[in-house]
Amino acid sequence: MATLSDIGLAAGLNILSAFIFFAAFAILRLQPFNDRVYFPKWYIKGLRTDPVHGGAFVRKFVNLDWRSYIRFLNWMPAALRMPEPELIDHAGLDSVVYLRIYLTGLKIFVPIAFLAWAVLVPINATDTGLEGNKNITSSDIDKFSISNVQSQSERFWAHILAAYAFTFWTCYVLLKEYEKVASMRLQFLAAEKRRPDQFTVLVRNIPPDPDESVSELVEHFFLVNHPENYLTHQVVYNANKLAKLVKKKKKLQNWLVYYQNKLERTSERPQMKTGFLGLCGDKVDAIDHHNTEIDQLSKEIALERDKVTNDPKSIMPAAFVSFKTRWGAAVCAQTQQTRNPTMWLTEWAPEPRDVYWSNLAIPYVSLTVRRLIMAVAFFFLTFFFMIPIAIVQSLASLDGIQKRAPWLNPLIGISFIKSFIQGFLPGIALKLFLIFLPTILMIMSKFEGFGSISSLERRSASRYYIFNFVNLFLGNILTGTAFQQLDSFIHQPANQYPITIGTAIPLKASFFITYIMVDGWAGIAAEVLMLKPLIIYHLKNFFLVKTEKDREEAMDHGSIAFNIGEPQIQLYFLLGLVYAAVTPTVLPFIIVFFGLAYVVYRHQIINVYNQEYESGAAFWPDVHIRVIVALIVSQVVLMGLLTTKKAASSTPFLIALPVLTIWFHFYCKGRFEPAFVRYPLQEAMMKDTLERATDPNLNLKAYLQNAYAHPVFKASLGDDDEDEEVISLKLENESVTVPTKRQSRRSTPLPSRISGASSPSLPDGIRNHPEP
Repeated sequence: MATLSDIGLAAGLNILSAFIFFAAFAILRLQPFNDRVYFPKWYIKGLRTDPVHGGAFVRKFVNLDWRSYIRFLNWMPAALRMPEPELIDHAGLDSVVYLRIYLTGLKIFVPIAFLAWAVLVPINATDTGLEGNKNITSSDIDKFSISNVQSQSERFWAHILAAYAFTFWTCYVLLKEYEKVASMRLQFLAAEKRRPDQFTVLVRNIPPDPDESVSELVEHFFLVNHPENYLTHQVVYNANKLAKLVKKKKKLQNWLVYYQNKLERTSERPQMKTGFLGLCGDKVDAIDHHNTEIDQLSKEIALERDKVTNDPKSIMPAAFVSFKTRWGAAVCAQTQQTRNPTMWLTEWAPEPRDVYWSNLAIPYVSLTVRRLIMAVAFFFLTFFFMIPIAIVQSLASLDGIQKRAPWLNPLIGISFIKSFIQGFLPGIALKLFLIFLPTILMIMSKFEGFGSISSLERRSASRYYIFNFVNLFLGNILTGTAFQQLDSFIHQPANQYPITIGTAIPLKASFFITYIMVDGWAGIAAEVLMLKPLIIYHLKNFFLVKTEKDREEAMDHGSIAFNIGEPQIQLYFLLGLVYAAVTPTVLPFIIVFFGLAYVVYRHQIINVYNQEYESGAAFWPDVHIRVIVALIVSQVVLMGLLTTKKAASSTPFLIALPVLTIWFHFYCKGRFEPAFVRYPLQEAMMKDTLERATDPNLNLKAYLQNAYAHPVFKASLGDDDEDEEVISLKLENESVTVPTKRQSRRSTPLPSRISGASSPSLPDGIRNHPEP
């Protein structure tokens, strides 16, 4: 078991590694040739240029101003300087609310830590429950935990009262944060610039009709059922094969640029082999070969594009339908369209940047089957992953190394090596073993058929959270060096689970402290260093970059990986709430993580990450429910632990806590969640009225006409072709009457007849054309 000196030395090592990362970042970010790596967002926005240093040639690559190195940590206060409203304008609401998760952690755990250390730590430390008990292997840190309190002690009333105080404070913070974020979301939507998704609804499971095409059917349905509000639509194509061809062409073009740059540097025609991975086959001129391949691929793309646009089988029973007003779109998105609730399903369309086009080609009827398959697959992935995790953790522990490699005992006896094994190795082994998990979970989410990137990330984050809970939390409590406990855990009665977990919780405090230091402290410091993006950028810049657009693509690091970051944050909420009343010594390490992560990610959001989409903080209900789950788990664990301590007179008083917490969750769900899933008609009408007053001549139809055209059609065309084939549409304002093809007594009033084959781009004459 780890002693306080071991944990102190491990903490010192982690602090030293974090400081090295911060120092390396502070030095690297000052060098002119790294400026686009550490400040790419400002370059993409056009608000920053390459730093110019006159004089020697070396100044173009190295910052020789010694004064800047003295202030190498000034990026931290600079990251906190930008006010929140300005940060929303700069980075979007999603990024700002993501930062509020870290602030929420600080608001919850700083007062809890103060109370726990002021009350519970003295109560625990002054008892003698662990003295003379040879059946329990304890460490120095356990003397500050509830394990040191003797059974049937009256001191447990302090832990119960503390649990109530922790619960009420956590619920109060969650309530205020939910209220604040909901208000921020509504204000953001009210003040937001015009966007296509404000007027557009995604319609799925359109029933087939023998008399009309999908496009004509959609047009007829909405002109009949939404005659005053319907404006235009864009059908969804199955263009996945075309997208693969376009992606392949782009890859070949990158290689062509690489060989052209090589020719300019060496003045020699580059050669290549046409066989497997360029290792075998005939040797040919690389530039001529790639030009030929690109020309051939362009012909294939043109043929495939014609096939997609002209083949009715390529048109999916789904469409993006746009309306004249936000109010009309809100009515359609939030109501049932027909008697059959499984047909003409409507939902708010994601913004164009957020659409995951490949999944829109999946038939709606197969989504249920796909999600059932992935649910079963995830179940087996989660629970069978516990076996290799247990093996890795046992091998990475001090006891495991001593048992399986006794010849290393003299080396392990060295204080520094022993501290490294206890402070680094278990956490590092676990991180390396799970490195591919987020990719696996994202592939599973894509298979389920979600139609937007934000929904894919939220589903993947949900799965990641469950995985962390089962494997990193329960798995490390019940397995590790004692994998045999897992079998007994599975075969014991369900009412014994809290007792088993509660007994094991205090014994794993030292492991979770080292994990927090490795994953939290050193991991956050490595995040700001961005060693991998640094290397990739310079490789791309040297071999591929030829134009300024190429350089922008090379330095764009994308957005924050919500599907990875948010579940990791939730693990710290879980650990903090569980150990608050059990082993309060964990809390300072968690507080350092939240504080450090808040500063680092604020810096990254301001300077690095460029949000790919904007969901208006739609993920906050998921954040809220996961903290609630962590709170309930902490209450159940404490009940189980007190049961083992034979505190029969006091334990029943904890039963009310989970009930009150669940009631609080349903209150917040009813009070605030509607703001995240529905758009108030009052807000929609107010925004529509204001827009009509400020811009009465807006050609909204031209603005929306091509907003949801599949991007692959644009990518597969040259500029001339796009002008002739995609943007060709005559916009008319006069009303005409167009009869439908089916035998109907009604005619459909229509501003203009829309072809479902393709959508036009925005004409140059649109007034006040905003960025989508």
